[in-house]
Amino acid sequence: MAAPERIVLDGGLVLRRWRSADARALTLAVAESFEHLRPWMPWVTAPRLEEERAVLVKWEEEWDAGGELQYGLFLGPLAVGSIGLIPRIGPGGLEIGYWVHAGHTRRGYATSAAAALTSMAFTLPGIEVVEIHHDRANLASEGVPRKLGFTLVGEHPRPSRLPTSPAESGTYRIWRMTRDRWRPSGASLPPPSP
Repeated sequence: MAAPERIVLDGGLVLRRWRSADARALTLAVAESFEHLRPWMPWVTAPRLEEERAVLVKWEEEWDAGGELQYGLFLGPLAVGSIGLIPRIGPGGLEIGYWVHAGHTRRGYATSAAAALTSMAFTLPGIEVVEIHHDRANLASEGVPRKLGFTLVGEHPRPSRLPTSPAESGTYRIWRMTRDRWRPSGASLPPPSP
């Protein structure tokens, strides 16, 4: 997937392609957010620099191969989260996944970043659908697709092959936006005329 490596948003927030050189910034962000992330994200363990560097190398390889597009959310040199476009929902669609540093929540960063990636996704050839999936109990994550005008299209049990996290209900919600409904502001289309 051809995508910009850097996207500048309001308020000094920058989405920037993760690089292995960002290992210290990622390690610090995860360490400072461990208690905030662990209830919802099974991948969260006590961060170690070399393990985080290996994750970033994998993300670089994925990006270069046309797979996942993983961005760091940065305020200057400080990593305040991560967001990605992941091709795991089938042809013609991408899923957005995100997290925000514990000290930077409730500032609209995830919403702004998800809006930017939704707009960018619809510039990619063949992409007609963008989805956001989250555990039903994770109300903070639910706020993002709701604010952006995504439609709740269903729920499904957490696949048994996936590891669980302590706060999960075991039911995932699926929110969807289609190319024809998307407006860069995230606003929904007005109701159709009679």
